[in-house]
Amino acid sequence: MIIQEAELFRGIDEQAMNEIAKIMVLEIFEKGTVLFTPQRRADDFFILWEGRVRLAMGDEAQLDYIVSKRGEVFGWSGLVDREFYYAHAECVEPSRVYKIHKETINAIFEKHPASGMVFYKRLAGAVVQRLVYGYETLLREGRPWEVTSFGTRQVMAGAED
Repeated sequence: MIIQEAELFRGIDEQAMNEIAKIMVLEIFEKGTVLFTPQRRADDFFILWEGRVRLAMGDEAQLDYIVSKRGEVFGWSGLVDREFYYAHAECVEPSRVYKIHKETINAIFEKHPASGMVFYKRLAGAVVQRLVYGYETLLREGRPWEVTSFGTRQVMAGAED
């Protein structure tokens, strides 16, 4: 069962896991298929089963991330209360992904709050991992030295300071 291979679901109780497995929809995409764009409502998230998906962020794909590991989750914007996806997702080779609707999984977690807590804790870890990757890429490629977090107004200053 794919759900057992996804780090995001590790530690979730068996009953909740079985309910989630029932709502997962396998979709098969050809190379070049666009799964979502920043203009699309973030109603679903995805788990990679096979293939590779490129996530491009920024107006001119200023930051890319390749989803390539079986069980890797992407498209989770709606799960963190964003109305629209933040990235552009395109299959860079034929891919199989599982799609899960955010409202449906949240209804399951309302019935299984301990599992919901585990899930969202793991999701936070995935978000942090992707954020660290982004920061490392910006620094490695000599991109802007100052990045402002609009939520907390924290500033990451570069070596020029």
